[in-house]
Amino acid sequence: MLTLQKFFANNKRTIVIGMTVFVAAALLLQYAFGLGFISNWLYGAVGVIGLVPLIIKAINSLKFKVVSIELLVSVAVIGALIIGEFSEAGIVTWLFLLGEVIEDATLAKTRSAIKELTELAPQTAWRVESPTDRNAEEVDVDEIDEDDYLLVKTGSQVPVDGRIVFGDGHLDEASVTGEPLPRHKSAEGSDEVFAGTNLTDGTIVVQATKVGEDTVFGKILELVEEAEDSKTGAQRFIDRFSKYYTPVVLLIALIVGIVTQDVRLAITILVLGCPGALVIGVPVSNVAGIGLGARHGVLAKGAQMLQSLSEVDTVVFDKTGTLTTGHPAVVHARTLSEDALAWHLAASAERESSHPLAAAIVEYARTTHSIDIANLPAVSETHVIAGKGIVASVEGHHVAIGNEALLAAENIALTTGDNDTNEWKHQGLSLVYVAVDGQLRIIAGIGDALRPTTITALSQLRERGIKHLVMLSGDGQATVDAIAGELGLDEAHGGLLPQDKADFIKQLQTQGRKVAFVGDGINDSPALVAADLGIAMGNGTATAVEISDVVLLNSDISKLPTAYSIARSTVANTRENIGIALATVLFLFIGLFAGFIYMASGMLVHEASILIVVVNALRLLRKKLDGGQVRRN
Repeated sequence: MLTLQKFFANNKRTIVIGMTVFVAAALLLQYAFGLGFISNWLYGAVGVIGLVPLIIKAINSLKFKVVSIELLVSVAVIGALIIGEFSEAGIVTWLFLLGEVIEDATLAKTRSAIKELTELAPQTAWRVESPTDRNAEEVDVDEIDEDDYLLVKTGSQVPVDGRIVFGDGHLDEASVTGEPLPRHKSAEGSDEVFAGTNLTDGTIVVQATKVGEDTVFGKILELVEEAEDSKTGAQRFIDRFSKYYTPVVLLIALIVGIVTQDVRLAITILVLGCPGALVIGVPVSNVAGIGLGARHGVLAKGAQMLQSLSEVDTVVFDKTGTLTTGHPAVVHARTLSEDALAWHLAASAERESSHPLAAAIVEYARTTHSIDIANLPAVSETHVIAGKGIVASVEGHHVAIGNEALLAAENIALTTGDNDTNEWKHQGLSLVYVAVDGQLRIIAGIGDALRPTTITALSQLRERGIKHLVMLSGDGQATVDAIAGELGLDEAHGGLLPQDKADFIKQLQTQGRKVAFVGDGINDSPALVAADLGIAMGNGTATAVEISDVVLLNSDISKLPTAYSIARSTVANTRENIGIALATVLFLFIGLFAGFIYMASGMLVHEASILIVVVNALRLLRKKLDGGQVRRN
């Protein structure tokens, strides 16, 4: 039996494809050509093929003293084959195996996402004997111990968690904090750095404080794998239902068979008691709901995800790339001269830089001041000053662009410390100053702007019944508070690492809340899997998208209220179909024992109930969405 089990497990998808072809051919022959005897043979073949893995599963469950739905279906299918109800046998077994194939595909994607996440971790490092030593030895990260000194050059990954003991530079920490702006860190402040982050400029020596699995990046991997393991064991509704239903039906059939000595009646009870409408109605409702979501930019990865989303009362958002665009942009700007030349010169100089803030200046010049980027003045000389900015010569003009430290180095007076720029700083914006020929000409506040639809989406979530809206971020608390105030959130917390976000979600869950987390980056992975439901922005990292339960296509946050409405409507439709299925079984049993239902009439009612639940489920596809709300036709 073990060999047979392995064969079906390894070839499940091929077998289901073959069964699907047989079922389609049987339907065509039966209803288009009236060749019922041939279609019965095809249905019977499907029933026999599908019966084998069902019996294997039923036997394996019985070994652990679990009476599964596979046992009832197996007995019912065998009975249906005995009394000639081939279509019932074939369709039920086909649906069961089809559902398993879909579930296996989802799990395979999850495992591949974890593999991709693992491959992002640093593999090697350059070890030195002291902070000032430059004779570096390349070693495997597994050979690094705490307190080792490691040399990190421009463009390289930081291999460990540690503190800078020599040098300075800008670090892209998006893989850990999710923030898009590189942060300047130096030995002067003994600043901390994290494994998996990238040094965009400069050279530093790091003394290791945490290595391997103990690093922040290592914890991300660990939390993702643990949470995924816990989720894959979730039982489907049918399994819980069968725990009680299957033994009852089997016992009734056995008692009736013994008392009446009527084997056909006992088999009739099994066939009519097999919840065909439930087996068919529940997945059809779920598929219809998933289809409705896909049509409106919401990808749900399974029925359980829709069920979980419908129960959510608290939504926790990552800030960057979720509520905000995730890209640096000029939020505020002031031109201190009427002459438009300053923006042309600034765009020319910044186009020579690869710094994210530079790209924001160039884009703002193009869109707001209608500057033709392709025909900018030529730059004859540029000089990047680490941690300060850039100095360039453009058509004979001396252009300096950077922070206050650069202006001080250029001996340019800063006489504009007014309320506006102070407010920009309070909002967490990075101030960039542009000086031309020794005169300050432009002040720009650059930050991560809100998505245009964020405010409306949050308002609609509250209207739908979400009680608690929270924002978590690796950014500073001042920036977080400013955005939270604008959005009217219930809570907002900054300065958090990935594990902190996951821990915060677990605290909410201990309070009895059903929590959904919305994020877009690798750093969001622990929170995505720790939440009752993980929701990813479609344009986020592949890892976040694949390990999440629901994906908002095109990273459209306005689709979140839509997803919530679809989930609630789908769950309601599923419950209707469950009610119809159970009511049908009850009616059939009453009719059978009261004497007005027989095999033929019972099968007619049985098939009618299947048609009813299918039609009811397909109503979901005809529903219209009005501002995120599902409306009944």
